[in-house]
Amino acid sequence: MTEKLTVSVLGTGIMGAAMARNLARAGHAVRAWNRTRAKAEPLAADGVTVTGTPAEAVRGADVVLTMLYDGRAVLDVMRQAAEALRPGVAWVQSTTAGVEAVAELAGFAEERGLVFFDAPVLGTRQPAEAGQLTVLAAGPAADREAVAPVLEAVGARTVWTGEDGGAASATRLKLVANSWVIAATAAAGEVLALSRSLGVDPQAFFGLIEGGPLDMGYLRAKAGLVLEDRLVPPQFAVATAAKDARLIVEAGERNGARLDVAAASAERLERAAAQGHADEDMAAAYFASFDDDRT
Repeated sequence: MTEKLTVSVLGTGIMGAAMARNLARAGHAVRAWNRTRAKAEPLAADGVTVTGTPAEAVRGADVVLTMLYDGRAVLDVMRQAAEALRPGVAWVQSTTAGVEAVAELAGFAEERGLVFFDAPVLGTRQPAEAGQLTVLAAGPAADREAVAPVLEAVGARTVWTGEDGGAASATRLKLVANSWVIAATAAAGEVLALSRSLGVDPQAFFGLIEGGPLDMGYLRAKAGLVLEDRLVPPQFAVATAAKDARLIVEAGERNGARLDVAAASAERLERAAAQGHADEDMAAAYFASFDDDRT
């Protein structure tokens, strides 16, 4: 039988809330904290204990899972929790934080005697809610058994990329994967925008590529969200995608790669956010093609 653990989930946004629910459904004792407590309160109906502070959430935990906005937020919250963190606790860090931030977080873990796992996930709202995420993980082989029940509860597959979480090998792979996701989403939006501008029915384009090498399910899925006005609730929000796009651009710059598509995608996402679409699905970057924000 799977070992039942006490798991602390810090951050209950789209992904964190789904992960907390799946951990509770797997029989683990889950304590959750979110900066805006009202957003975490619905988890109580799923058997999750909602706490008032990060320290309260992590006290006595076997595993701490962080799913916050960025690396700075993670470090801030973990510092708030520091007094209650006991040495030897496994820390599964799933926020997409960037390579440099992961190294800083690993340094904090070392100072506190925590076992650090760099463990970002691939997937959006729907697979997160179904417990079907892909977990990209790096961390010491000797301690993986301790976090296996957590990874199995939130994901359908775990891809191990290395033994040193601080080297950010999992985060590096996540940034590569997200660069493709963001570029594909931007391209889908521009196809729709150009179709509308030229008076071309988007379905004529889909029919043209149907069944061929240019066709892809992801294109149709993201286009469908725009065409059918299903941008809320988001699978992956514009604001978060913009943050990730900037992390990708910065990673490229620091390692000698100029990423023009990622940079342009970041600008499109930021423009859409400024138009009021920050909390909609990232497909809403479509609106950045129009100054008047028309549909």
